[in-house]
Amino acid sequence: MIPVTWYMMLSAAIFCIGIFGFIARRNVIIMFISIELMLNAVNINLVAMSHYLQDMRGQILVFFIIAVAAAEAAIGLAIIISLFRNRATVHVDEIKEMEG
Repeated sequence: MIPVTWYMMLSAAIFCIGIFGFIARRNVIIMFISIELMLNAVNINLVAMSHYLQDMRGQILVFFIIAVAAAEAAIGLAIIISLFRNRATVHVDEIKEMEG
């Protein structure tokens, strides 16, 4: 059996990759994918700890997170497509519409 620490290290590595992708890249699509990576890292951690503790609540919570992530992906991609149609760019530095 694989120890739970391996799953937690995998989850931490994927989460760090997501943070790096979000901070380092200025493309909206890459930033969006990085957020999804971070959500999936949290899901891996929740499932691993749920299995380790023999409790189903973590796995049930993962289903709700996946449902919210699917809705977020649909809305986020619609916003990105609308932004690209109006501004013809997906780079954050070139978008001035969202400044306050």
